[in-house]
Amino acid sequence: MKIQKSIFQFFLPAATFMLLCGLATAQNNAYRRPPADVAAIVEAKPTPQVSMNPTHDALMLIDYNPNPGIATLAQPFLKLGGLRVNPQINARQRITEFTGATVQWFMSGKTVTIEMPKVGRMSGMPSWSPDGKRIAFAVDVADGVQLWVADAQTGKSRRLGNFNINDMLGSAFVWMEDSDRLCVKSILANRGAAPPATVVPTGPSIEETYGKVSQVMTFQDLLKNEHDENQFQFYGTSQLLLISASSGKTQMLGSPGLYTSIDWSPDERFVLVTQLCKPFSYRVQFSNFARKTEIWDQNGKSVRTVAEFGVTDEIPRQGVVTGPRSVEWQPLNDARLIWAEALDGGDPKKKADFRDKLMMLDAPFSGAPRELLQTKHRYSGLEWLAAKDAGLLTEYDRDRRWITTYHLNLMQPAKKDTLFDLSINDDYNTPGNPVYDRLANGDWVVAQDGDWLYYDAPGNSDAGQYPRLDRINLKTREKQTLFKSKDKTFEEFIAFAGKDRNQIVTRHQSKTEVPNFYLHGLKDASRKALTSFADPAPQLTGIEKRVVKYNRPDGVPLSGTLYLPADYKPGQKLPLFIWAYPLEYSDKTTAGQVRVTDNTFTFYRNDSPLFMVTQGYAVLMDATIPIVGDPETMNNTFREQATSSGRAAIDYLDSLGIIDRNKVGVGGHSYGAFMTANLLAHSNDYAYGIARSGAYNRTLTPFGFQSERRNYWEAKDIYLNVSPFNYADQIKKPLLLIHGEADNNSGTFPIQSERLYQAIKGTGGTARLVLLPHESHGYRARESVLHVLSEMFDWAGKYGGPAKP
Repeated sequence: MKIQKSIFQFFLPAATFMLLCGLATAQNNAYRRPPADVAAIVEAKPTPQVSMNPTHDALMLIDYNPNPGIATLAQPFLKLGGLRVNPQINARQRITEFTGATVQWFMSGKTVTIEMPKVGRMSGMPSWSPDGKRIAFAVDVADGVQLWVADAQTGKSRRLGNFNINDMLGSAFVWMEDSDRLCVKSILANRGAAPPATVVPTGPSIEETYGKVSQVMTFQDLLKNEHDENQFQFYGTSQLLLISASSGKTQMLGSPGLYTSIDWSPDERFVLVTQLCKPFSYRVQFSNFARKTEIWDQNGKSVRTVAEFGVTDEIPRQGVVTGPRSVEWQPLNDARLIWAEALDGGDPKKKADFRDKLMMLDAPFSGAPRELLQTKHRYSGLEWLAAKDAGLLTEYDRDRRWITTYHLNLMQPAKKDTLFDLSINDDYNTPGNPVYDRLANGDWVVAQDGDWLYYDAPGNSDAGQYPRLDRINLKTREKQTLFKSKDKTFEEFIAFAGKDRNQIVTRHQSKTEVPNFYLHGLKDASRKALTSFADPAPQLTGIEKRVVKYNRPDGVPLSGTLYLPADYKPGQKLPLFIWAYPLEYSDKTTAGQVRVTDNTFTFYRNDSPLFMVTQGYAVLMDATIPIVGDPETMNNTFREQATSSGRAAIDYLDSLGIIDRNKVGVGGHSYGAFMTANLLAHSNDYAYGIARSGAYNRTLTPFGFQSERRNYWEAKDIYLNVSPFNYADQIKKPLLLIHGEADNNSGTFPIQSERLYQAIKGTGGTARLVLLPHESHGYRARESVLHVLSEMFDWAGKYGGPAKP
């Protein structure tokens, strides 16, 4: 009977055999879930996103779902000019679901729930009116995106207008200073059907070059043919209009166009408008298409063209466009434009006494622009002060990776004073970000009292990170600290509360306390809780977290955050998982600065490698892998520096008796994945690797990668030397490759992982390739996130020794 049964099995009908094989394959490839306790944490509701109103007396709490179902990501989209457009609603692809909003008023303690429409879903972060009394938000419905407005005091909301809005080329609406009107990009009424797809082509797609140098990044989702151009024009075109939130009255502005930005002058008599023009490009994203920036009057009539460009695909690498750039209105002036123009052809490699000049043009914009000053290094922006024509101008020295900030009056630029002068990587001495005040006319300027400016400082030092609120004297450079996070906490300044500077809003957290917002008195040290967010994963608060510091053999200080399971016993040797991302530095001093803290609350979200600690692993998170050297040549020793940094971490933790150095895994995302493959190819320190969304063959990114300044033909040996694809035969430790099938990040095409997997397979190595449907560079769908964690747990358990049964 047994023999007969076996023979019967061998002679199953072919169709049945194929069906069973298909079922087996489908089951093997089905989405998997990690252990139930981990899945429960991933699927727990996150703490809300928070937005403070312009008058600094209320917080808006926005509920959201960061991990929608795969069906959301699977909705069809068009790839147009570097954008992903949902044609059903004429909007950018949605990957986050916003589910509601409430407003909490500081003084009264009143909580107001914003009324959501019965049909549709809020599709982005809401926007406060300048007076803080209204909230505007977009709502996705079946056939488009609507504009809604709510009363912040009552929560009552309603739709504005009977038109749909268009966010394809940027924000679809902006408040006017009267807090009643909004300037809106609207879908054209009766525009007709979208251009039909051409089933039978009329000819090939053709590109041609005539000797021009066009060294652009390997962008994705670009236009490919004439049909794509027609679709881009159709879905991107909008009509500008003004609409009143109180009366619903509308006013048309200009004619339909491909508008990317709208910026009203301080007196709102003029508007600066940038719109795209033909020709489009198949080589660059829409932001580099032909375009022009114009000044319109308040009725939409063109007054003057400020800048006009063709397709800008010839910008030198790490350079800037020639012609007017960074065009902006100057505060405290009714209608004055300021912009920069390159004096070196936009080429950072070209020798020049001065890189840029700053230009000015006043209303009525009929005269010639006036040159204000020239900058020795690349102009990097102006922070405006409350005194008329006063500001802080910053230059960037690319050769040294150095920034210098000057205090000056634009009308007397020769009298500029140096306020800050430091490396862009110097986190110990950076002043941080200026705090801003909103003036009565709506202008934003740096918060200032007399000669004192206010700064939100990160507070990094060898002792850790303790955020501060400082004020700095413009004349004496004296610094006074008004607020500093206390020991074993991480409390950061958010904004001044109310109309004076006696109270501030802070965000406080610690190892065991979830981040919450507080009203803090600067003079009396009083505190009032504004929010009461709960720990979304209280079962993990017992996990040990500490900053570890160690040195590389060449003397570069290194650091990372070590996580140990809650049940860890001293003397126990755990398998270790290292997660890292290489960063570039010009010198050892800044490379060794501590940029991590163990005083923050740990959130376990999405597909974070921190979840490995729930499975019994020690996790070294954000282990520093500094690549130190001359910015022009530092990648000459990328392999050696990365290998040495990783080994130093293992040596140090092994010396503490915490880890089993024979069970060490390493992983990273994007450039961290590139690092991971290199570590497995050029060292024997790791039992396995996990590389997510990486690039492994640098000949496929020939015009630079990360901070590399040379192209492939200028440094062939280096591009080949750092490409783990070229050493696939040396990757003998198991490597898990994970990649989104729809990755649209420049340089990390899915083919990078596919080809490395094939190379490892072809040379007898051990690897697994997981391609996630509909996912981009980062993974968002709930099913994808859970599957990635399951894959990571299984791979580590199989090749690094199971840490937890």
